[in-house]
Amino acid sequence: MPPPDRDRRPRSVYGSGNEPDYRFSFANERTFLAWIRTALALLACGVAVDAVDLGLPDALEPALAVLLIGLGLVCAVVSWVRWARSERAMRHDEPLPSFAIGLVLVVGVVVAAVVVLVLKA
Repeated sequence: MPPPDRDRRPRSVYGSGNEPDYRFSFANERTFLAWIRTALALLACGVAVDAVDLGLPDALEPALAVLLIGLGLVCAVVSWVRWARSERAMRHDEPLPSFAIGLVLVVGVVVAAVVVLVLKA
């Protein structure tokens, strides 16, 4: 493998280790983009909950919107951190990082779905 390119950004990712097989880097990038799409969907859902009257109790709709928008923001930040950690791990031939934050996102989406299902039924 060729040596790392010191001029590529971010240097914290590309400044050390060996260049991995490009297929793995592309797969990591596709995963990053999938997480960005998920973040955008969560943000859109939060805006929709705020804009559309769902007939939920007055304090609940804004809280649900904030939950969804917050999950979207977390998802966007996590996508970048996960991409960088995975890329560094591949460059140093180390195990890929764990994905504990996924549980937070799953719980948040389940809570939002249960709130809507229970209160709309």
